[in-house]
Amino acid sequence: MGQRGEPRRVQAYDGELGTAVARAQEGDEAAFAVAYRIVQPGLLGYLRGIVGDDAEDVASDAWLEIARDLRRFRGDGAGFRGWTATIARHRALDHLRRQRVRPRPAALEQDVLDLAGPHSTHDQALETLSTEAALALVSGLPRDQAEAVLLRVVVGLDGPAAARVLGKRPGAVRTATYRGLKRLARQLGADGVTDDAPRTLGEST
Repeated sequence: MGQRGEPRRVQAYDGELGTAVARAQEGDEAAFAVAYRIVQPGLLGYLRGIVGDDAEDVASDAWLEIARDLRRFRGDGAGFRGWTATIARHRALDHLRRQRVRPRPAALEQDVLDLAGPHSTHDQALETLSTEAALALVSGLPRDQAEAVLLRVVVGLDGPAAARVLGKRPGAVRTATYRGLKRLARQLGADGVTDDAPRTLGEST
């Protein structure tokens, strides 16, 4: 894992992504294709966790908006991932509203939790989160946990960026990520994950 819990593979692409986005904003179509190739896998994984089999259609709608508004974007590669995730999330929620599917209510736990035990819950779950089976498990989490895990681990956003996408405080996102990864680690048979963290309930979404 890299700084702030970001996967190293995502961080490694941030410089290339930022350069590609800057060139794409100047009209370079090949550069836009590079940005798409870097961002799309994580974005699609995130959307699969929200809308399931309709993820590709929602992603297509999101990329149309991304392409349309690209010149308005200001920021680096990491910022671009956050910006595209925000657009994708809006399109996904629009899709759910059209389908008249209500997201499951979930309590939002906002206290910052210390990860206890000798093994990292993040690292244990991260090893399998790129698979379709793992994404299916993520989609079964409470909504706040699923989105936090997908944004942090699959899209590769840091805590503050994920919080901006979700319209929540970073502490709430850290808590939801911890809870979701802990549950995934348990489902995936990970050992050494303890349950010593406090369980203070915070505000709900």
